[in-house]
Amino acid sequence: MQIVTIPCLSDNYAYLVEGPSGIVLIDAPEAGPIIDALETRGWSLDTLLITHHHHDHVGGVAELVDRYGCTVIGPRAEQDKLPSLDRAVEGGDVIEVGGTSCTVIFVPGHTLGHVAFHFPQAEAVFTADSLMALGCGRVFEGTPTQMWDSLHKLSHLPPETLVCSGHEYTSSNAKFALTIEPGNEALKLRSDAIAKARAEGQPTASCMLSEELATNPFLRPSSPEIRRILGMEDASDAAVFAEIRGRKDRF
Repeated sequence: MQIVTIPCLSDNYAYLVEGPSGIVLIDAPEAGPIIDALETRGWSLDTLLITHHHHDHVGGVAELVDRYGCTVIGPRAEQDKLPSLDRAVEGGDVIEVGGTSCTVIFVPGHTLGHVAFHFPQAEAVFTADSLMALGCGRVFEGTPTQMWDSLHKLSHLPPETLVCSGHEYTSSNAKFALTIEPGNEALKLRSDAIAKARAEGQPTASCMLSEELATNPFLRPSSPEIRRILGMEDASDAAVFAEIRGRKDRF
């Protein structure tokens, strides 16, 4: 199964998944670059999956539906804030799209109804603004505890899963991560690799979950170094996560 990363707007990404019998799009920040990617490959669009209601993830939905007549699927919890859905889904639902199976994962925090889409056959999960490369989304509507629970849930996917997130924030996330866990050698190496990739114009918003587990401070509240630096040796993982998220908000 082929995954195509499509830069949109100033720093968003949409993703196309070529399934065995159809093309699936995850999020539609704007229509133009997505149409270009489809036309270049001679593809049509069968299904559009929406992760959450923010405009920079749904701005292109109407134009794509008009052009391709694609089926639109999104979270039931945000149905009243989304473009018209053909199907509303909840966490735990298993849907067939593009001829392959996709599991819906409920990941509130950034928004109250945010979902991620896991494609086991493709070994990929599309997390938008929940788990992000070396970071996580701001907690706009939910609580830090909700966001930590969501990230903890995603962290238990197979480590070889490719995490495809919604924004090119990785360079900034790397700089922040090094203030939280400066002794993490894997993080230092990843930070250098990110700088090189961005200098070459390459996207860095997708990464193996195993690497996220080793380097993303938002998945590492149990790290002794992080706890020592924060002065929270005896705190819960949720409390350490909340402190990290607060510091990133002020970074």
